[in-house]
Amino acid sequence: MVTSLPVIDVGPLVRGGTDGDAAAVARAIDAACRDNGFFYVVGHGVDPALQARLEDLARQFFALDDDEKSAIAMVHAGRAWRGWFPVGGEVTSGIPDLKEGLYFGAERPPDGRPLHGPNLFPARPAGLRDAVLDYLAAMTRLGHALVGGMALGLGLDRDWFDRHLTADPLILFRIFHYPPEPAGSGGKAQPDRPREGWGVGEHTDYGLLTILRQDQTGGLEVRARDGWRDAPPIPDSFVCNLGDMLERMTAGRYRSTPHRVRNTSGVGRLSFPFFFDPAWDADVRPVPGVGDGQAVGDDASDRWDGMSVHRFEGTYGDYLLGKVSKVFPDLGARVLE
Repeated sequence: MVTSLPVIDVGPLVRGGTDGDAAAVARAIDAACRDNGFFYVVGHGVDPALQARLEDLARQFFALDDDEKSAIAMVHAGRAWRGWFPVGGEVTSGIPDLKEGLYFGAERPPDGRPLHGPNLFPARPAGLRDAVLDYLAAMTRLGHALVGGMALGLGLDRDWFDRHLTADPLILFRIFHYPPEPAGSGGKAQPDRPREGWGVGEHTDYGLLTILRQDQTGGLEVRARDGWRDAPPIPDSFVCNLGDMLERMTAGRYRSTPHRVRNTSGVGRLSFPFFFDPAWDADVRPVPGVGDGQAVGDDASDRWDGMSVHRFEGTYGDYLLGKVSKVFPDLGARVLE
């Protein structure tokens, strides 16, 4: 596949080489973050066999009927915010998405905080639990390596993020299944019904870094400075994009770029976004010396929920709760009060 987005070999970061070895990678990441806020990574070290096993098991799960899948519906997880939701169960830009999904996170005992706690795993397929937990561990290691490269690109110490924000990162992982676009829909949406055509509408991510595995179906589009660009699947790569908190921390030097998904393939599409985000109680502020003197425009008018990332004050947990309560309004009203 050919893409206009940069493809970066992050092997020197993953292998833990010296800062000198990682410098060229850091410069490439910095340029991509300044320009598009989207880039591909190869040389990431995540086992292809693990990725293939996870995809196969996910397809088996989504092939089950909804009654069986609902045994692990998100409402059963309460404040931990884990489990399955049906097509139309998640809302973007005020319109239900044409996708279903599984929500996972770091496996923890309940501690009273929203979005923390044990995962819900289905009885079938039996291997999904182990595959998800192995994948979470591998992707968490990759997340630490990548933010180390971002720190170097920003002129910070390589361990800056881990010392200030991600020593105990908020780890969230989703598996989404996008049914094919209904025939003749033309991408139109109807009130109170899942959007037709767009599996998920234009949106930005919330935290620091999203690391996405997508199957071979395609459908991801990125709103670059010069218009919408395709982000097709490239073998043994991940697509990385930046979240709102990184844009805030860099005063807009790094971009939290809007993106969307439309599945016109005629078959179901799977995607596996992994979110590597600040700690729940991290107070996210602009980084001194990064973006100083840079003018920050009115970003609220360009966001579907009208929330400015640059005017936000508080912890990452505060910001995230404000977002998820809009994405799952009914569930949020029941379990996050």
